Amino acid sequence: MVKEFATHHYWALILGGGSGLGLAAARKLALHGMNICIVHRDPRVEMERINKDLDAIRSNGVQVVAFNTDAMSAGKRDTVLAALKTAMGANGRIRALVHSIAKGNLKAMHSEDDAILSNDDFHITIDSMAVSLYDWTQAIVQQQLFAPDARVLSFTSEGSSKAWKHYAAVAAAKAALEAISRNIALEFAPLGLRANCIQAGVTVTRSMQMIPGSEDIITYTKQRNPFQRLTTPEDIANAVYLLCKDEAAWINGAVIPVNGGEHISQA
Repeated sequence: MVKEFATHHYWALILGGGSGLGLAAARKLALHGMNICIVHRDPRVEMERINKDLDAIRSNGVQVVAFNTDAMSAGKRDTVLAALKTAMGANGRIRALVHSIAKGNLKAMHSEDDAILSNDDFHITIDSMAVSLYDWTQAIVQQQLFAPDARVLSFTSEGSSKAWKHYAAVAAAKAALEAISRNIALEFAPLGLRANCIQAGVTVTRSMQMIPGSEDIITYTKQRNPFQRLTTPEDIANAVYLLCKDEAAWINGAVIPVNGGEHISQA
C-alpha cells in the first residue's frame, strides 16, 4: 500500500466520523498515511464499537484523535481545534476537512396523524448539515491550520434537487450545502482550498435507515442502478481519497456523482 500522505504530515478532520461515510473515509485515508481526527456525537453504548474502529485505524501507523462532542457548538469547535493543533505539532496541517454530519429532521410536511415539519426543524437541519461546513472551514482558516493545498469535502444526495416524502428539511440542507461548497471553492481559492461535494448514491447507513420508506427506496435503487446494486461507504471513501490526491488539485467547485450511474437512469 502506497502511503503517499505520510511524509507530508497531513491530517484529515472528519466531522461525523463515528460511522457510515465518515468512518469509511477515515479508514481509507489512514491506509494511505493520513493522520485522522474524528469529531462525532454518539451515546456511551456506542463507544466500545467506536474505540475498536479507532484502534483499527491506528494499526495503519497513523495518529488518531477523536472527540465525542457537539460539532455545532462554537466553544467545542475551538476546543477541538486547539487540541488538534497540539496533536499535529509544528509540521502537521489539515489536508482534508470532510463533512459527514447527518443531523436532520425527517418529518412530513403534511400528516393526519404525526407531527409535521416546523420552521425550527428546517433551521436545525440546515445549520447542522450545511452551515456547519462554513463554520468549521472559517475557523480552520482563521487559525491557519489548513495545508497550502487543502480539500474541503462534503456529502450531498439527489434529494438536493428532487422531492422525496419526509425529506424536505434535509433536501433544503443539501441544496444549501452545495451552494456553500461552491462559494468556499470560489472565495477561499486564493488560500489554496479546493471544495467539492460528493453526491453519494443510495447507501445503507444509519441515517438512511431512518428515512420513512427506506426499504422501498433501496428496492427501487437496485432496479434503477446500471450495476444493480447500492452504493457502499467504501465507494464514497474511494472518491474522498481520490479527491485528496495531488492529481485532483484542479477539481474545484464541483458536485460529483459517485453512484455507478444511478443518476442517469430513469428505470
